[in-house]
Formats: sequence, C-alpha cells, structure tokens
Amino acid sequence: MSDWLIYRGAGAPHDGIEHLPPPPPWRDFDGGPLVAPPAALDPSSERRLGVQHREASHHRPGETERELVNAALYLRRPLLVTGAPGSGKSTLAHSVAYELGLGRVLGWPVVSRSTLRDGLYDYDAIGRLQDLQIARAAPGAADDAEADDADPTDEPGGGIGRYIRLGPLGTALLPAARPRVLLVDELDKSDIDLPNDLLNVLEEGEFRIPELERLAGSAPEVEVLSDDGARVTVRDGRVRCHAFPFIVLTSNGERDFPAPLLRRCIHLHIPAPDKERLAAMVRAHFGEGAAERYEAVIDRFLDREPGDVRAVDQLFNAIHLTQKAGWTDEDEEETRRRLTAELMRPLDRTR
Repeated sequence: MSDWLIYRGAGAPHDGIEHLPPPPPWRDFDGGPLVAPPAALDPSSERRLGVQHREASHHRPGETERELVNAALYLRRPLLVTGAPGSGKSTLAHSVAYELGLGRVLGWPVVSRSTLRDGLYDYDAIGRLQDLQIARAAPGAADDAEADDADPTDEPGGGIGRYIRLGPLGTALLPAARPRVLLVDELDKSDIDLPNDLLNVLEEGEFRIPELERLAGSAPEVEVLSDDGARVTVRDGRVRCHAFPFIVLTSNGERDFPAPLLRRCIHLHIPAPDKERLAAMVRAHFGEGAAERYEAVIDRFLDREPGDVRAVDQLFNAIHLTQKAGWTDEDEEETRRRLTAELMRPLDRTR
C-alpha cells in the first residue's frame, strides 16, 4: 500500500485524515469561526456499507478509485463519479466518511427542479412574517407607529436566524477543522442551469446570504440552523469554508456536463462490478460465506446480453428473498428461479 494514500479503501476507520498535507495555495481557505465536529455516521451509511460494520472491509474499491479519491482529497477538488446505476457511486462517499471518521454524510438528492439555492440555504420569509404579525397582535403589544416598524424580538438581527436553515451544500461549506463529506446524487437529473450555477461556489468555497448581509451592520453574527440540526454562527452574512469539503457528484451518464465544471472536478468512472466485487458486496450485506452460498444467483446476475442494464440492488433483492423464503424442495426451487429472473430483469427492458 502506497504511503501517500490517505483513504486506503480498507473499510477500517483510522486517523489518516490527520496526515493530509496542506492544500495547494490556490485552494487554501480561511473561513471562521470554526464549527463543532459533526455527529457520527447515521444509519443510512450503515445500510450502504453493510449492516455489520465488521463486513465493511469487503467494500474494496479498485486501485484507480483509491488513487482518484486521494487526488480529490489532496487537491481539495470535487470528485465527479460516473457509472451505471448500482455500480457503487454513492457508496464511495459513505466509505470515505466511515474510514476517515468525517462524520455524517450530507446528502443532496438532485431532481429536475433543484436549484443552487436549495443546496445552500432556505429562508422562511412567510413564516417570519406570520410570527411578526402574531406578536404584534398579541395582548399588551405596543400599537404606536414606532412599534409597528420594530421587530418583536430582542435577538440580534430581529431573530431572523430562526427562519434560515442551511442546506446540505451550505452546511458542507461551514468552516470546520476537518472536511465534511457531501454527496450530490444524480447531478445529471438536474435542470440545465444547475451545473453552471455550481461553478463559483465550488471554486471559491463560499457563498453569501443576502438576508443576513443586509443586517451585517447591526447584527454581524447571526445563529442559523444547519442541515445537521445544530445552531451555527454566520458572520457578516457570508459562509466560507476552512477545510474544503470532500464532495462527490454522481452521474448515471444521462447527460454531458459543461467543460468549466469538468475542469473543477476530478473525474472517476466506475465500471460495472465484476464477479469478485459483487461477491465482496454480497459478503458485506449477508455475511461471510454468503457469496459462495449464492454463487449461482451472482452468476445469473452477470449473465446478460450486451448492453443490458442491471443494478446491484436487484441482486441483493434476489438473494434476500432466497434467504428468507427458505425454498428447499424442487417445486420451490422452480419458484426461486422464476422470481430471481423477474427481480433481475434488465432495467432497460419494459417487457
């Protein structure tokens, strides 16, 4: 194993992130004040890596994957991961967070209506206005003209921080001692403008919240809610990272991305998993010996016509059903074969 690898892909937690060299001068950020470390991995990561943490070591990425993940860590660049559905693109983000102890993975599932603002923050202006009206209408509230223009709270910024919540991208860019892991899933499903809208944020490692910038003179520091559910301080209406997050942008290849975005990313293509890798995934989810026990199902999953598309989830579904149904006699064996074939039907076939 090369000494330069921070992420080793071994599926065992270690302190390698402490040995990550300083960033290149052009990717060195100075945001502050530093926020508290995030919570530990949540159940979604455990599900992806295998319900038994001792089996997480079976998720062994290939040499190219390990090298490009480390290139993204060293260079503080996003990792654009392409590949067929079920090839392990999203799991890679959870694997890095688990091995390097980077806490909960921030997830942004992109859809056709997603905008940059969705990823950065949400401001509930209507909720704030309603609360303001309720407070002014409460018994005992002053009704002179000066009171009508005042905010009925004593908090800095008029309590606006209670109505602002950072999104997953916004939370990933908070100034932290260690990089956060952000999974931007299925970017290729976005509106045509989103990849271009991301360019400046990914390059500068910061964004501004206009609603707080307008109050910077009277309230230079405002507490808002993060995607983790914690209260964090935003200074002068600007969020600027300290350690650039480890960002995984996934794509199923449904569209091409603009050259400026590709220039800002490290590109990793994950090929369809072979038998050895599928066996490792099966062991991770079903325990030692499962790959050998269900070798016939794995072989059937791999036996497909050129161009057929299958997701690894289909294999897991077939194995789980086989495992729990307890088919034993010849009649039940026929049921198993028939249902396995249906569960692993190529995704690009409707009949």
